[in-house]
Amino acid sequence: MPRCGIVALVGRPNVGKSTLLNAFVGQHLAIVSPKPQSTRLPVIGLVTTADTQFIFTDTPGLLDPQYRLQEVMRAAALATLADADVIAYLHPLDDGDAPSLTQVAGLSHAPRAPVVTVYTKRDLRPALQPPPGGIAISATTGDGVAALRNALGAQLPESPFLYPDDDLATQPLRFFAAEYVREAAFGELREELPYSLACAVDEFREGETPVYIRATVYVERDSQKGMVIGAGGKVIKVIGQKARIQIEALMGQPVFLDLRVKVMPRWRADASSLKRLGYSIG
Repeated sequence: MPRCGIVALVGRPNVGKSTLLNAFVGQHLAIVSPKPQSTRLPVIGLVTTADTQFIFTDTPGLLDPQYRLQEVMRAAALATLADADVIAYLHPLDDGDAPSLTQVAGLSHAPRAPVVTVYTKRDLRPALQPPPGGIAISATTGDGVAALRNALGAQLPESPFLYPDDDLATQPLRFFAAEYVREAAFGELREELPYSLACAVDEFREGETPVYIRATVYVERDSQKGMVIGAGGKVIKVIGQKARIQIEALMGQPVFLDLRVKVMPRWRADASSLKRLGYSIG
C-alpha cells in the first residue's frame, strides 16, 4: 500500500525550513533570505517516489505576534501543525538541545502527529552531534536530507496518492510570482523595509510569449515607495530582473514582468488590506 500525507516543516524563524523544502523538492519554490520571517504563508511542495507521496509544507516561523500580519502568520503555522500527518521540528544544531515543540508553539497539549526533531545547519558545525533521537542535516549541502526524508516517509499513513506523480506544487504560478518579487526585495532592501512590503499579481497571461505578468508592490508610506523605486527606477528594476529569473526557471519559458509600486497605508495591521493581499485571517 502506498503512503501519502502532510509533512509540516515547523520551527522558530530562520531555522532553515524554506531551504529544506527546496532541498526536498529539488526546485527553488520557497523564498530564502538571511532575514527572518520571510515566509508569510505556507508553501507546499510535492515529492513523489515509487511508493510514497510527500506533501511538504513550509510554514511561517513560530513567533509571538506583534501586529496583525504576524497573527496571520502564526495562525497559518498552527493550522498546518494541526493538519499534519508527521511534523519535522527544525532547530539549529549549534543552538543546543531543542526545547519542546509544545513550548515553542505555545500549545496547550502535544501535537497529534509524530514529531521528528531535526537539527539544521550541520555544515556550520560538522563536529557537533545531535542529541539522542534527533537527526542532523544540512539542507545547503544535502547532508542527511535523504535519510531524513526516509525517516519522515516511514511515519506517513498508508493512503493513495492525492496528486499526480509529476506535480511539483499545489499553489498557482501567480502565488510563486508574487513570492519571488518579495524574495528579490528582501535581498535588495535594507533593514525593516522588506517587512513593510507586499506583492499582488494583477494580471497573468500565460497564452502569450513571453508570459506577461503585471504585479503591484505595496508599501505603507510614501517615503518607502521612493526607496523601493530608487533613483531613476534603479532599485525596482533590479528587483524585477531577479524575480523574473526565478519565475522563468519555475515556468521554463520567457516572462515579461511589469512591476508597479503603490502605497497601502498600514496594510500589515488592517484586516481588509490583509484579505485583499491574500493574507486570510479567517
